Amino acid sequence: MTDATAPADTAANGQTEPMEGQGQPAGPGFRILAQYVRDLSFENPRAPESLRIDGKPAIDMGVEMNAAGRPDGLFEVDLKLSVKATGDDKNAVFHVELVYGGLFALSGVSPQDIEPLLLIECPRYLFPFARQIIAQATSDGGFYPPFMVDPIDFAAIYVARQQQIAAAPAETGQA
Repeated sequence: MTDATAPADTAANGQTEPMEGQGQPAGPGFRILAQYVRDLSFENPRAPESLRIDGKPAIDMGVEMNAAGRPDGLFEVDLKLSVKATGDDKNAVFHVELVYGGLFALSGVSPQDIEPLLLIECPRYLFPFARQIIAQATSDGGFYPPFMVDPIDFAAIYVARQQQIAAAPAETGQA
């Protein structure tokens, strides 16, 4: 994010006002203001032996998405990807964890659409960059070809999480 001031045709809420003759203002949407690596860890505990394994390692992958509002009206979205590769002997080949974040400005989004937008659409935009960082880290770690994370269906993850929350029994308070 920069300290630059908004152009003169930008309203106080950060939305660009349409100029005369341009028609109706744009519908709901978001802007990516910044992208960043919040945390990156790569481990290759058995190097250089791990670089000479036979066959493909077993891959255990984890995906988490988190979003939080900020006092300035913007939203932070974090995409956490964790990849652990193990050989046939169950020993770690490599382990990479990445928390890749973005700062987003929403405009014209109804309150009920904010959460799905932040946890589905925003991670979709962050994912290709996070995927490249993981590929580069595994390549730099000596693995060829580098590990390429398969595309992720963020909508399916969001729906599964909502179903999990709905199916969880309501907790009762204790006196």
